Parts: sequence; structure tokens; C-alpha cells
Amino acid sequence: MDLGPTPDLFPVEPLSFSAQAFRLRHIFPTPLLIAPVNEAAQLNEHLRRTILERAAGAPGVQRNNDGGWQSEDDFWSWCGPAGDALLEAATGLINGFTGLKTAEGDSRGGKPEWRSNAWANVNAEGHANHPHHHPGAFWSGVYWVDAGDGPGGEFEIHDPRGILPSFFAPQIRMAIPGCLSAGLTDYVTPETGTMLIFPAWLVHAVRRYHGTRPRISVGFNFSV
Repeated sequence: MDLGPTPDLFPVEPLSFSAQAFRLRHIFPTPLLIAPVNEAAQLNEHLRRTILERAAGAPGVQRNNDGGWQSEDDFWSWCGPAGDALLEAATGLINGFTGLKTAEGDSRGGKPEWRSNAWANVNAEGHANHPHHHPGAFWSGVYWVDAGDGPGGEFEIHDPRGILPSFFAPQIRMAIPGCLSAGLTDYVTPETGTMLIFPAWLVHAVRRYHGTRPRISVGFNFSV
């Protein structure tokens, strides 16, 4: 078979890539909304007083908390006008990042008819929360009424894909912005007056807190 003339030897030079056509995509992203509340000072004054009064008179429950006080998930029923304002703000924020679809998968207008529950948390020196998620909900969130005055207590987030990305070769990692914690954990440092919204299936925890002033927060779920 005649293959034609013999080509010249391939030049021994480095290959290059098109700078104009090069693309880097991050697939399967997980949203994490971090939203400071503008009117936090006045809001927190009312919430702090209401939550501490409740904690002083109610035994609380034991769920994923390692120490500390956690209320029943009926916070919306006793939180007063400040809590109502918090619920309204959380609902508006979540609606801005939620869409509806038809049975065929097409987008449609409108907003979900949410069901929501919430609970208050008070953590002191040495308290933490074990890793967990919130089954049955679509969005979950936390609002920090008072982030406290000490180190620790970070909101810890686990890679939803588990350790698989680092299982085969734990000595290497992805040197790509946005992917540095792949297969590991990431965290958010609590800030007073800030609301954090995340998918309810995302495994999360609270690292052990070390401070003299109680850390006060409100956790909540939104489901349909």
C-alpha cells in the first residue's frame, strides 16, 4: 500500500495551547450564600434578649450539639417581631435563588410555597456541633446573632463528594482556584449579623468554640 511520501520528522519543540480558546469550567458547583444584614444591630439586640431569656427557662434538646443549648424547632412561634423580620428576610433571600420547573423539566414562573422551621443555639466555651445534614429540606441556613469573642467555632463544610477526590493520591491536590478543598473540608468564620444559606443536604459541623461571651445563632430549614 502506497502511503505517499514519507513526512519529515516531527519537530522536537514544546506544544502550546490556544490562549483564545482555552476554557476552565467548574462543574457540579455547590452554592453557599453569605449575606450580611444591614439592620443587624437593632435586630440582634432584640433576638439576643429573647433567646437568652428562653434558654434560661427551657431545658433545650440534644441533637447534633456537643454541649451548649439548643431550642426546640419552634423558634418562629416565640421569637417575636424580630424573629418575624428574620424569617421574612431569609424567605426573600432564598426566593431570589430558587426557581420552579414543570414536570417536563422546563422553567416556569412563581415561587415555592415554603414550610419552615427554626431553632436557637447558645454555645459557650468548649461547645461544638457534630457533622450532620438536614433531611427533608431544600435549603438550610444559620444567622449569627452574636458570633462571640473567641477563636474557634468555625462553620465547617464537608465536600459532598466525600474523600474520593483525595483517596487515590492523598499526597497531591488540585492547584485550581475554587477547587483547593476538593475531597477535604472548608469553613466559614461566623460573623455577627450575617446569614449563611446552603443546600440542606450539605454535610456541615461547627468546630469547638473557645470564647468567654456566648455565641448565639438561629438555624433554620426551608422545605416544600
